[in-house]
Amino acid sequence: MKGQTDIVKRSWDEWLDSWYVGYRTEEVIANIIKQPDSAFHPTTFSMIMKAFPDLRGKRICVPSSGDNHAVFAFHLMGAHVTSCDISERQLKNSSVIAQRYGWDIEFICDDTMKLSSIKSNEYDFVYTSNGVHVWIHDLNSMYTQIQRVLKPDGAYIMYDIHPFMRPFGTSSTDKIHVVHPYDSTGPFGEIPTYKWRIQDMLNAMMSSGFTVKHMEEMFAVDGRFWVDESKGEASRLSDQDLEDFRNWQLNPLAALPQWLSIYATK
Repeated sequence: MKGQTDIVKRSWDEWLDSWYVGYRTEEVIANIIKQPDSAFHPTTFSMIMKAFPDLRGKRICVPSSGDNHAVFAFHLMGAHVTSCDISERQLKNSSVIAQRYGWDIEFICDDTMKLSSIKSNEYDFVYTSNGVHVWIHDLNSMYTQIQRVLKPDGAYIMYDIHPFMRPFGTSSTDKIHVVHPYDSTGPFGEIPTYKWRIQDMLNAMMSSGFTVKHMEEMFAVDGRFWVDESKGEASRLSDQDLEDFRNWQLNPLAALPQWLSIYATK
């Protein structure tokens, strides 16, 4: 599977100067500074707060850290954070932001399915955010490594798009359009992606030694979930248009949960 990993890495390095720029603007970062919890879905943040009412001094690892919004937020809440990502350029862009604000954050280029640069039993908490699982071709390896780097009784919380969304195309919000069966998990496309089911995630967690404690299925906090931000579509829509996307009678897919969070312990 090394070839797949190399393709994904090259692709992320190429995307960072195009549509991904919008995730690291001064306005976006200023909002995280002002309100760190805005980097999380409210329900997911509640799960984090129940596991760790006070994040100050906690050691947190964020594999496949992507836009690093969660990394920045955890740091602002007093945690000691390690950001891991397969894309060196992704990490470089985020480290520039951290240096600008004087944030002491550790950045490590590493594959989430290996975490070879991370020692065992090091972290109180591991968090993975939206958009991680779609790039992972071996869930068992990912969860085995996450479990390994956690301290005894350490916690893991994931937040990602709900698998129920995966079979459907989102190009239309007025009707349901099935693009593949729920049990068709991939790989899909020239840049290989995967559409894992809930059972795939839970079974991988449990077989890796995790104890699953709690799960939440959530709806989008606003209509931007249904908009391709990379194409600037949101700017062409009114507030009412965005609100209508959350109305299942106008957008049938809104009747299904859009987000999933799972809390597990080592």
